[in-house]
Amino acid sequence: MDMKKILTAAVVALGHSTQVACAAGGAGEVKDVDFSFDGPLGTYDQMQLQRGLQVYTEVCSGCHGLRQVAFRTLTDLGYSPDQVKTYASRIEIWDPELLDGEGDFRPAAPADHFPAVTSAGAPDLSMMAKARAGFHGPYGLGLNQLWYGMGGPEYIVALLDGYTGEEKEEAGVILYENKAFPGGWISMSPVLYGDDVEFADGHATDVYNLSRDVAAFLMWAAEPKLPQRKQFGLVGVGMLTILSILLYLTNKKLWKPIKYRGGRTVRPAE
Repeated sequence: MDMKKILTAAVVALGHSTQVACAAGGAGEVKDVDFSFDGPLGTYDQMQLQRGLQVYTEVCSGCHGLRQVAFRTLTDLGYSPDQVKTYASRIEIWDPELLDGEGDFRPAAPADHFPAVTSAGAPDLSMMAKARAGFHGPYGLGLNQLWYGMGGPEYIVALLDGYTGEEKEEAGVILYENKAFPGGWISMSPVLYGDDVEFADGHATDVYNLSRDVAAFLMWAAEPKLPQRKQFGLVGVGMLTILSILLYLTNKKLWKPIKYRGGRTVRPAE
């Protein structure tokens, strides 16, 4: 069987099976969001990242940790080393070396990482923006990012902004209706209600905008060097393009004296 036909059949089968699975599991509703870091030339908006950090600090940090993120990396958000030191000192972390090995809490330093998860069952958010990529939409395995430009940040926005206000009880557990969550019901209660925080830059504080800001921050937490990787990738593509052109021209010059006659290759007499 022709290889092209095999690949085409595989892609069609993958898309069909994923659509069936989504329909059976009640896939959630996720829409594209226009983030500044989208596309090959996209980069992070520092003001948005700072707002997202504020939302995480004031709303999310009570239940969710960021154990893969070091405080010192907050300088990427536009903060000075002194500001980072001040921010870190307001957060207490567990140090097992204090009190002769018994351990105790102390103010964090820039070299420390954000505290781990502090609430039972609450996932760590360090890699959430990458972990949720490809788990929604008509294509799984991250293919939706290729076709639609959507990934983990869009899912986070849809989840935080997807509560309808309806709730029910099942097996002693309160479930909340959420348009983005597969199946339509989630055990996590709404975390954003609008005007949850007050931004110094006067930016909008409705649920959708708060969700966008914290989703952008979580994308940075998972991919802090994303803009640099894009730059390296563009440089690599540019170099490969130039090399391909040079190889083509060289090949054309080398084969120019060759002529084909009657199915044979003949080099003209010099």
